[in-house]
This record gives sequence, C-alpha cells and structure tokens, in this order.
Amino acid sequence: MPANAEGKQGGGKFRPGRSGNPAGKAKGTRHKVTLAIEALLEGEAGALTRKAIELGLAGDMTALRLCMDRLAPARRDRPVTFDLPRIETVADLPKATQAILEAVAAGELTPSEAAELGRLVDAHAKAIEVTDLHRRLEVLEGGRA
Repeated sequence: MPANAEGKQGGGKFRPGRSGNPAGKAKGTRHKVTLAIEALLEGEAGALTRKAIELGLAGDMTALRLCMDRLAPARRDRPVTFDLPRIETVADLPKATQAILEAVAAGELTPSEAAELGRLVDAHAKAIEVTDLHRRLEVLEGGRA
C-alpha cells in the first residue's frame, strides 16, 4: 500500500471527514502567483504609485478611482449613536421599534442601519421569549414534582 493511501477509500478519494493533509498548510505559506507578482513589482511600488497618481490627476478616471479607493476606502460600517429604549420584556419592543423609525425619519439613521438594528432587536426579542418560556416550563415542572 502506498504511503499516501492511508485514509483513502476506493477510487483514490478520501473518506468523509479525513483530510489528505491533516496538519494543514504551514503558517505563512503564500500562493506561487502572489510570490511571482511580488517579485515582479519589487522596487517598483513607488514608481507605480506615482504614475497612478499622475494619471488620476490628468483625468484618467480609472486611475483616479484606484487612488481614491486606496486613500478613502468605502466604509463598511460605522458606529451608530442613538438612544434606544431599554428592552427588558416583550412589552418594550414597540418603544424600541418606534425609536428606530423616528431616527430614520429624522435622518439620524440610514434605512440600512435601521434594518440592522431591527435585526438586533428581533434577536433580543427571541432571547426574551425563549427565557420566558424556559422560566414558565420550570414553574410547570416544579409544580408536578
């Protein structure tokens, strides 16, 4: 049996849950293409950057976009500061959703930020419901014992 056949099933495939390389890729290992590109660009990064800036300043929109993407990348997320009422029971949920709606109407939150906050409020509501159901179940089971 060849040395690399351990863990394989018929047809040369590994059994489900068994890796051909259990130790995995060594830390710091980089792809050959990445290494080749870095070798080509070595020592040229400054000149290439300067050229992209010059082209952008001359009106080349692609070069300008490239420069701007590096200088001011698109924001993925931002901290949101706004007063959300405390949610301790299911009865508090309408106050929270009302506060989110009012913040959107006032321009304090974007609709996408409000949607994300809505998902957080929904998750919190589910946690409250599950906790309440668990408490009720314990009371019922405790009454039978």
